[in-house]
Amino acid sequence: MLRKPYIARPIILRIVGLLGAALAMVGVSSSALAHGVPEASREALSDGGIAEYIWLGAEHMVTGYDHLLFLFGVIFFLKGFRDVVRFITAFTLGHCITLLGATLAGVTANAYLIDAVIALSVIYKGFENLDGFDRFLRVRAPNLLAMVFVFGLIHGFGLSTRLQELPLGEDGLIYRILAFNVGVELGQVAALTVMLGLFKLWRSSKAFDRFTNIANSALVLAGLGLFFYQVEGYLHEADHEATHQPEVEEQIVNDHIGASEQQHEDGHDHEDEAILEPVENMPEEAADQPVEHVGGHSHSHGEGGHTH
Repeated sequence: MLRKPYIARPIILRIVGLLGAALAMVGVSSSALAHGVPEASREALSDGGIAEYIWLGAEHMVTGYDHLLFLFGVIFFLKGFRDVVRFITAFTLGHCITLLGATLAGVTANAYLIDAVIALSVIYKGFENLDGFDRFLRVRAPNLLAMVFVFGLIHGFGLSTRLQELPLGEDGLIYRILAFNVGVELGQVAALTVMLGLFKLWRSSKAFDRFTNIANSALVLAGLGLFFYQVEGYLHEADHEATHQPEVEEQIVNDHIGASEQQHEDGHDHEDEAILEPVENMPEEAADQPVEHVGGHSHSHGEGGHTH
């Protein structure tokens, strides 16, 4: 009877180790991307057509670890194909609404904060799968279909925020966004097909019930890792802006002062030219004319003498 805990312990440690390695890989790969949008994809999005947008949307889904983790949690206890279709449709509808609406309206937010909220959705799903609301909070869990729709809205808004960082242009923007969303859903179908196949094999074994808690605990830990990673990225970005803001302001002031001094010098040059030009170009006859002074006095030199 005492052998089971000792058998399970190495498996738990192995899962935690694999989870840590996966999160480390996530951190390295994410730091190489601009909030999840590689440079090659940026170029394709800026001047690509409908087919390119569909492909990039599918690529975004199958490489989006946050989306995949959330979907993993959603389908964990779903057995019937009809239930899977219902929940994925709710997620897709919410995703499409904010992806299209926020992009067209120009509504955006800090990408790190949005990704942190998406990480919270992963934590939420793992916590619910562990029956955490009833066991720890002593409350009934919110309606799952409604929550999947809400998290679909959040995921779509996060993707819209990333898209708005790119020069998308105005020609055919709606069609390109819809094409991208179609690609996202195609990638989602592909990912779910693989997940459902693995779940079917897993449920047929005795290990499924035994390691259900371990798998969902790992899901919560993965969500926590993603959450703190995004928060750290946001704080680092804010600190970087605060550090360089005085330098930027000083440079702006120096540029303004330099422009003012240059304008002032140019103004003096024009005034000097305006004063000197009549003297240099004065006709010879004007040299013999009397020069008027303040007070109405004049001086002239003639053959008969000196007059005032």
